[in-house]
Amino acid sequence: MKVAGGQAEDGIVIGNTYDKYGTRNPIARRMVQGFEGALSGLVAKVSPTTIHEVGCGEGYWVLRWLGQSIDARGTDFSAHVIGMAKENARGRDMDPGRFAVRSIYEVTWERDNADLIVCCEVMEHLYEPQKAMQALQRIVRADLILSVPREPLWRALNLARGKYVSALGNTPGHLQHWSQRGIVSLASQFFDVAEIRSPLPWTMLHCKSRR
Repeated sequence: MKVAGGQAEDGIVIGNTYDKYGTRNPIARRMVQGFEGALSGLVAKVSPTTIHEVGCGEGYWVLRWLGQSIDARGTDFSAHVIGMAKENARGRDMDPGRFAVRSIYEVTWERDNADLIVCCEVMEHLYEPQKAMQALQRIVRADLILSVPREPLWRALNLARGKYVSALGNTPGHLQHWSQRGIVSLASQFFDVAEIRSPLPWTMLHCKSRR
């Protein structure tokens, strides 16, 4: 699967800095498996017919859900990373039209609503998280799954493995640093937080619309 590998577009780091889903590092693999288990468990609990992933990157999850016969699609602000998602779809004989270039701020009910909205590893990259949450509020019918790296644990683990030392462990492109309390506080302004999961080192929220 093609990944962006830390490339930037308009000064913003796009996609995944490395192929975390294909990593052979046993520690990283265990952590990613925890993330996958938490997300898959919440998706199974919601049992959606349709999913829209906001900030879909190279399309890993959309393609996985399509493989499970869920009507899934994704958007991302980056034309380059959406190009990768389309290429990854073609490589699996799936419809590249499932992916479109659109930032989180530009989503609309008419184009982007779904049974389940997923927005993972996006909020830490944004200058305007409040505006982003307002945008998500526009398109959530009932359920939203949101995840962010859990700080300061995330940076501490980066430093422990000797990564991004000059940036004090901050992953390139991370503009916001969400503690679990911080992201719950933000989400609670717009949604009812139904469940909090903590796959190390992330915070993952299942939120319900107040419509």
